[in-house]
Amino acid sequence: MKKFKIANLVSTGLLTALMLMSAGMYVFNHDEMAANFLSLGFPDYLLYPLASAKILGLIALWFSKSNALKQWAYAGFFFNALLALAAHLGVGDGEFPGAVMALFLIGISHYTWAKLAKGE
Repeated sequence: MKKFKIANLVSTGLLTALMLMSAGMYVFNHDEMAANFLSLGFPDYLLYPLASAKILGLIALWFSKSNALKQWAYAGFFFNALLALAAHLGVGDGEFPGAVMALFLIGISHYTWAKLAKGE
């Protein structure tokens, strides 16, 4: 049980850092990120809503008592990272390692959270 708690705290902490960096880039480095989004085939007007969704998802992971809300947050992060991976691989820009890291952290965080929620 203790190893799952430690693994959950570490993986969720690293996922939080990654998502906060990403959301921060969307807001504070908007022009460069807008150009990146357009080069990936996504509209740049998604930057602010996506930054907001990432922050709200992190709040749900850390503070929500609702397991359903946490599942939705994990699902949102998973699909965001999966689409980012597919977009970067599709254009061949070599910028896919961040998405792979996000998928790895999401998987570990979700797995350990599920174990803890079941009391295993």
